Amino acid sequence: MTDLSLTEIQDRILLAGLAHVPFDGWSLRALQEGARDAGYDLSMAERAFPGGPVAAVAHFCRYADCQLEIEAHEAGLETMRVSERINWLIRRRLEGWAQHREAIRRAVSLLSLPSNAALGLQLTWHTVDAMWHAAGDASADFSWYSRRATLGAVYGSTLLFWLEDESEDFAESWAFLARRLKDAVELPRKGKQALEQIKAHLPNPLALLNGGGLLKGRQRFGVRG
Repeated sequence: MTDLSLTEIQDRILLAGLAHVPFDGWSLRALQEGARDAGYDLSMAERAFPGGPVAAVAHFCRYADCQLEIEAHEAGLETMRVSERINWLIRRRLEGWAQHREAIRRAVSLLSLPSNAALGLQLTWHTVDAMWHAAGDASADFSWYSRRATLGAVYGSTLLFWLEDESEDFAESWAFLARRLKDAVELPRKGKQALEQIKAHLPNPLALLNGGGLLKGRQRFGVRG
């Protein structure tokens, strides 16, 4: 293991530590248990994540972005329509980490703190950018921003719905996602007025994190594809 890069060590500790987060939260203790399970001394947790649990959550999100892009490449999405690709990417993002929903819930709670709001926005933007990249987006004009803003709203609202969804195989979440994507597909045809309407209908994820909504009482955050 001494030949591993820091990123690889972080990956190992993170993945092993996820099982402990439901019991210990995103805490140094959970990271230490993850380090132990990964075969390291407990001190490796602090050395791998000097920024503490918040840094571990950020690594979790970025690790999931990378995994999603790899899976999308292997799946070969070229034959799908753009909306179908985005549907596939959001579903994979959530379904792939379903066994860690409690860890995800606690990550959202951590990112919802005012001191972490900027990081939460940055991570959301990174995720939607990775999704558009995996979907084959090559735009370089204003649409580059508008597409990511719209997807951020679709992904964020679906994530929050999914976190509270108790339906079999998350069927209600995927129906919700389909409705949100249908709304978003109409955006280029309706211009600026439609953009404002959809933004109002699909709330900013961080606004929900900070303001309550579905996050009141129970909170989670989704990653892996």
